[in-house]
Amino acid sequence: MLPRLYLLFGTCLLGLYGGASYMGWEFGGYGRETAQQSTARHASGGRSSQSDVPSRSEAMRRLVEMGLAQENSAGVRFSDGEKLLLLAMKDLYTKLGVKGGNTLDLDFVSEVIYGGHYWAPHWQLPGVFHGHTDNPSNLQFVIDVLDMWDAIERAHATFSKQDKDIVARKSEAFGKHVKFPGFDGNGEAELLGIAGFLISQLNRFTRFAKYDLNAHMPTRAAYTRMLSVFESVPSRAGRALTAGEVSQILFAFRHPQA
Repeated sequence: MLPRLYLLFGTCLLGLYGGASYMGWEFGGYGRETAQQSTARHASGGRSSQSDVPSRSEAMRRLVEMGLAQENSAGVRFSDGEKLLLLAMKDLYTKLGVKGGNTLDLDFVSEVIYGGHYWAPHWQLPGVFHGHTDNPSNLQFVIDVLDMWDAIERAHATFSKQDKDIVARKSEAFGKHVKFPGFDGNGEAELLGIAGFLISQLNRFTRFAKYDLNAHMPTRAAYTRMLSVFESVPSRAGRALTAGEVSQILFAFRHPQA
């Protein structure tokens, strides 16, 4: 089994390298940082975001503690087979003269494996080993919100001037500019990230593809009120919303005590 895996990786890498060479491309490490550079950047840049602005040495100490905490809780682990495959890939890269990519430095990975430094990937590759998983309830909420706003905007686009005037008059928060505001980039980062992924990567709700999805204000509570009204609209499947229904949904955006 193992020789077949070596052959598979070798064939894939040879094909990739040969095709890239034919096209005149170079496998480069553009923008790649060394471990020392990454450590220095995290220590100097990251410390300014902390409330007490620690010294560089204190920031380094905290980074080490963070790395060790990841090791103790959910450190990166490779099975014996994965270790062999990664080391085989490194050997193939070396023999072919292929430089490491921007994301995965196989020299770094091999040192992690040989030295047992499984805390280090969390530190060096936080974009890969971040431990974050989208909350399923947040995913469903975002889908419901996008579906609601898609229905609102589609209906509003077909209204007569008279109907648009009615909507503008009854929904003060939006007036004549009925457009999905997005989610708050600070307090609702996960919602914003899910929406962006659905739209740009999965090509869902493409109406919003060119929108600035950062609302720069909290929206969850307002959208929850709007959804309550939207979902109570009778027999809305298969038909467009009316001007009166859109007005009621948009009016719910305002806080009841506002």
